[in-house]
Amino acid sequence: MSLATLITPFPWSRYSKKLAAKIEQPRSVGFFTQEESDARCMRLVIGTEGMIEDGNFIRLYWLVDTDDGIIVDAKFQVYGQSVLIGAAEVVCELIVGKNYDQARRISSELIDRHVRDKAEIPAFPKETFPHINLVLSAIEDAYEKCVDIPVADNYVASPVPSEIGEVIEGGYPGWKELTLKKKMAVIEEILDRDIRPYIALDGGGWKSLT
Repeated sequence: MSLATLITPFPWSRYSKKLAAKIEQPRSVGFFTQEESDARCMRLVIGTEGMIEDGNFIRLYWLVDTDDGIIVDAKFQVYGQSVLIGAAEVVCELIVGKNYDQARRISSELIDRHVRDKAEIPAFPKETFPHINLVLSAIEDAYEKCVDIPVADNYVASPVPSEIGEVIEGGYPGWKELTLKKKMAVIEEILDRDIRPYIALDGGGWKSLT
């Protein structure tokens, strides 16, 4: 990734309207202190990526429940291109209420789908994906600081591909042996990742299975 790529500005006309709105009025800008984290009985986790000297830097702040690994709140600070604000804002919306392993598996495609105006038109210009990757790297950094925290007993990381229509040979590994709760957790995971974002694009709603 070259410095020129990171610092090249992007016309607002190339952002989706939803993405532009999140950049203009982000709700998750800020940070948590250790005192705030302690008062809420949560672990403060900070993930960073990039360098201010290079023109783009992001820091993610998570409050993580040490009982089940759920991210109960998230904020961010960025320095650099406006697209970093948009990507970080989307990520904070997506990860709250998820555990740290689910957060780690968020993809650039899911971030983009979350703020598309139309299903077939990307929200982020293609050239901005290196910036989205900075945000994903900050998630990875935060994840590494959570791995000692247990996740809920019924949580099963879904191996199903992120592209709808792809099929894993032989089906989901060990599906027959999973408990009902774990099967429900896998189904919820797939719905969250591959189905509900498209329903949201059409103005639809959804209810949890649980």
